[in-house]
Amino acid sequence: MVNEVEQSVPLSSRISGAIWATMMATMGSMAIRDEDIVVLEAPAVKRSEAVYLPAIVKGLGVTMRHMLHAFGRDGKGKYQSVIQYPEERRELQDVLDGGMHKANFRGVHRLNKDSHERVKCVACFMCATACPANCIHIVADESPWDDREKYPKKFDIDELRCIYCGMCEEACPCDAIELTPEYAITGLTRNEMIFDKSKLLEVFDQTIIDKPM
Repeated sequence: MVNEVEQSVPLSSRISGAIWATMMATMGSMAIRDEDIVVLEAPAVKRSEAVYLPAIVKGLGVTMRHMLHAFGRDGKGKYQSVIQYPEERRELQDVLDGGMHKANFRGVHRLNKDSHERVKCVACFMCATACPANCIHIVADESPWDDREKYPKKFDIDELRCIYCGMCEEACPCDAIELTPEYAITGLTRNEMIFDKSKLLEVFDQTIIDKPM
């Protein structure tokens, strides 16, 4: 009778039941001992802490200290490192003083070119897939060159929607897209901040000296 019942139960269910029984037996042998349990209790709030007056006075003291150190020093006090932009720029200062490290700064995107002045992108959509902001839009077409199957007929990046995380740069298998040290970009409309393929290639020409491939 038992064999008939076992045969009526699917094999996958019997295997799952065996695995579950093994897991429960293992968890039972790994139970936490009472002496290993640590009970954490919230500390009692003092009467002075309940009215928040000491914290308010301490916060005002920090504010006054920062203000007095920066007063009359053009914003360059002991606790501040203010840059008078655009007369002063981060890329002209030392990294320890709040300057920019151009090698890994994540600024405006560019599409790299190969040695034949062709766009390196092969329209694999890896960057668009990895982008958490969904700001990259690619239209692929058959490549006019023999060394690849596809190339981007259209490649747009919404610079306003981008969060400059660098995921597209990490995902690209052919180093076609990079983030550059350029950060001073402006646009009068939202459409001007959507960089198409020609604009991204133009950024490559402008930043290749500051950030070589």
